[in-house]
Amino acid sequence: MSTSSNEQDPHIGKLTMKDPYAQKRFLSEHIRGYVDLLRPFTLLAPFIVSMSIIVASLVYNNVEVGANWWVTVGNASLTVAMVNAASNALNQATDVDGDKISKPYRPIPRGIIKADEAQSLAYILYLFALLRAVTINQWFGFFIFLIMVFTILYSLPPKTKRFLFFNQVWIAIPRGLFGILASWSVFGNPIQSLPLLMGTFATIYLIGGTTTKDIVDENADRLMGIRTLVNVFGLRRAAIISFPFLIIPFIGLPILINYGYLESYLWPLTGLMIGSLIVFYLMFAGDTESDTLENIHAWSFMYVIYILYALGFSLLTIFHDPIQKFLSF
Repeated sequence: MSTSSNEQDPHIGKLTMKDPYAQKRFLSEHIRGYVDLLRPFTLLAPFIVSMSIIVASLVYNNVEVGANWWVTVGNASLTVAMVNAASNALNQATDVDGDKISKPYRPIPRGIIKADEAQSLAYILYLFALLRAVTINQWFGFFIFLIMVFTILYSLPPKTKRFLFFNQVWIAIPRGLFGILASWSVFGNPIQSLPLLMGTFATIYLIGGTTTKDIVDENADRLMGIRTLVNVFGLRRAAIISFPFLIIPFIGLPILINYGYLESYLWPLTGLMIGSLIVFYLMFAGDTESDTLENIHAWSFMYVIYILYALGFSLLTIFHDPIQKFLSF
């Protein structure tokens, strides 16, 4: 039998971000507050995307590895997720006033975690992630450092999240291009055309998909002086502006394949355009906030499509020889 938000597990307590906090045997309020601060759902995308790209790089470059290759894959993927967790904590620590308006269920507005605690945790995670990254290789450490810089400046002065459209580009670059290049660099050369093109497509997609996160925060962002597509143009116009970015990657794939810049085995990824159309439809139709997750359903679906993009790319790359033979018939 499932446990509803009003009938919490007597040992674990709250099951979702929006449930009330309660002292329980295994997870105290404070510990659960730290869990919520890191926003575990949002860590799935960087972890799965990173792991998928790393394995694809390993196979694509025919790298000879030892029996413990999976340890390197796990360490690198966890490091990418750790940077994302640090940015989540820092963003909440520096956006308390806005969260009190649009996300009062978060641990800092609820008084479970203090803002300075969250900021200190963010810096510790950033430092630990960087130290882990440089032990993998120099390229990986370099890109992790770039991701850190972009995410820190998103929340701290000059606080790039304040500037219209620039904020979407700024956050899409580390989540898309830098994340993919960092992952590819674990076993391959990050300046190869394949990871550069796939990372660029991911960035373009995320520029459009990032609009979904700003819908719930529309009023809070306006009061905090943060200009987004949603609070400047309205939801429907914001969806229309975002639409080209959601579909360009999946239109661009077959074009680049046709001109020989990408191999034909990547054709199936164009099918993910259907997911982009669904994200656009949900935004345009005025999608409502989820009862359990932090944002609207389009936001969750956008993350799922990005995960499928990375997983699909990885599987197609791993099995590219039989796929190429099949497509050649």
